[in-house]
Amino acid sequence: MGQQPGQPGVPPQGPYAPFPNQGAPAPMPPQAGPGKRVSKKAMRIIGTIIVAVLVLGLKFGAGWFLNRSDAETTSVGACMHKTGTGNNINLDEVDCSSSDAEYKVVEKFDGTDDREKCKPVEDAEFAYFQSGGGHDVVLCLKTNK
Repeated sequence: MGQQPGQPGVPPQGPYAPFPNQGAPAPMPPQAGPGKRVSKKAMRIIGTIIVAVLVLGLKFGAGWFLNRSDAETTSVGACMHKTGTGNNINLDEVDCSSSDAEYKVVEKFDGTDDREKCKPVEDAEFAYFQSGGGHDVVLCLKTNK
């Protein structure tokens, strides 16, 4: 019985020689330097993006949190004191027993600039609108007596 072509001791038939180590697992090629550089470069880019997102988040997120006004953070039943005049009016939350407590919040509407929402609110005498930092708020107020 003859041997099959490509087996040891049998010359190859045809123009091509058999692959070396045929039947044995091929050794893994060593990791090339350029492949490592690509992954290091990708990691640097990803790291830079993450740091940039964190820095921007802290800058704008913390800035928004620290610059929120009392109108944004107040709740129904709180008392307010008006400061400023003309277009620069600001409301500051104060204790309702304070002599500075000029107004009481009877309703609050977040995410709107529609002062008309205060018209049907019982006891509402004034509407105060504030915008800024991507947050609109309307407060319906009555005089604190």
